[in-house]
Amino acid sequence: MPLTDISIRSAKPREKDWKLSDEKGLYLLITKAGGKLWRVKFRIHGKEKKLSLGAFPEVSLAKARKLRDEARAKLIEGQDPALERRKAKYTAKLNAGITFASVATEFIDVKMVGDEKAPATIDKARWFLKQLEPAIGSMPLSDVDPQMLLAALKRLEAKGTFETAKKCRSFASRVFRYGVATGRCSSDPAQFLRGALVTPKARHYSAMIEPKKVGELLRAIDGFVGAPVTMAALRIAPHVYVRPGELRHAEWTEFDLKDGIWRIPSSKMKARRSHAVPLSTQVKAMLIEIKKITGHGKYVFPSAHGGSRPMSENTINACFRRMGFSGDEITAHGLRATASTLLNESGHWSPDAIERALAHGESNATRGAYHRGLHWDERVKMAQWWSDYLDGLKVTCPLLGGPKSMLFWTQKGKTNAIQETHAGGDYRQAA
Repeated sequence: MPLTDISIRSAKPREKDWKLSDEKGLYLLITKAGGKLWRVKFRIHGKEKKLSLGAFPEVSLAKARKLRDEARAKLIEGQDPALERRKAKYTAKLNAGITFASVATEFIDVKMVGDEKAPATIDKARWFLKQLEPAIGSMPLSDVDPQMLLAALKRLEAKGTFETAKKCRSFASRVFRYGVATGRCSSDPAQFLRGALVTPKARHYSAMIEPKKVGELLRAIDGFVGAPVTMAALRIAPHVYVRPGELRHAEWTEFDLKDGIWRIPSSKMKARRSHAVPLSTQVKAMLIEIKKITGHGKYVFPSAHGGSRPMSENTINACFRRMGFSGDEITAHGLRATASTLLNESGHWSPDAIERALAHGESNATRGAYHRGLHWDERVKMAQWWSDYLDGLKVTCPLLGGPKSMLFWTQKGKTNAIQETHAGGDYRQAA
């Protein structure tokens, strides 16, 4: 006889567990402790099995019958509802341990560290993860939907960090794509958020492009008092115009001071291609001096807190601020724009040679290889010209005072000499 709600509620516990039967294998198990548990029994492959459907009254009679019918429908399709239930529980438990943070950490360690991405790129990825962790870090990867991710990104936008929000979306997208490839989730919710964030204004690194201002900067660097390693980095940076990360991670094994070449491995380059930097006589002289101090270690410019680490990424910019130059005037990265602008304006060097010197990527690998060979001799001459030119910019009129000096540089095919004397003397340029 089918069960009714009244018969279920009136059923009392006994000394042993007992059953109240419904229809089609459904029954209610009344435990001696007073619990009322729904069960459905069925046969599959000749074997009797039981499936738990929940407890009364949380699962009503009508709900229990619906769940029984769903289980019987699976039987008709040849599926074992009890086995399917165990699989679902295992999957849910597994997914609960597969959080966004755990998969993102794995992605960084396996794909980025394993693929030998630049240390700065890996550090940025870890920083992006740190920004997203409070909102979605502990969530199962497969549970993060576009709305949840958007809410996390909008919190970053609310702080005015539009570029950070944009880059965090891109990082999250790479994590989800990795999750799809490794079977931890089925889609990339970040892809649906393109266009949903504020587009940040293009960022240009502050740079000095007026020769007079560059001269002021160079004199300020020469007059700056700091640790020998810091001073060496400050003085060399304007001459080689590499990215700040490439400079501070420079290792002594990369330098051939005899032939005047700095060979930066692909793992340290933004475009993942090795890069050679011709060294002027001035740069070689400065490197020889600092080698007396740091040559026994790994890094040319080691951290003040230990030679096993490179100099901090903020060191050069902090020195510029102490000299009185604001972030709107000059940054370490902006020295590249300074070199690019003044080298192009000089009219002496081909744009391709300048671009190659700045290690700007060439999308065509064959053409890139050809350009390396074609422009090397020109780049060697350009490196020396640039160092000579910077030395010339240090000298200004009227008189600077201080020791008498003579500086030479090549400009427009001529060798110029500027002679400076003490106050009361004369100022003369001879071509």
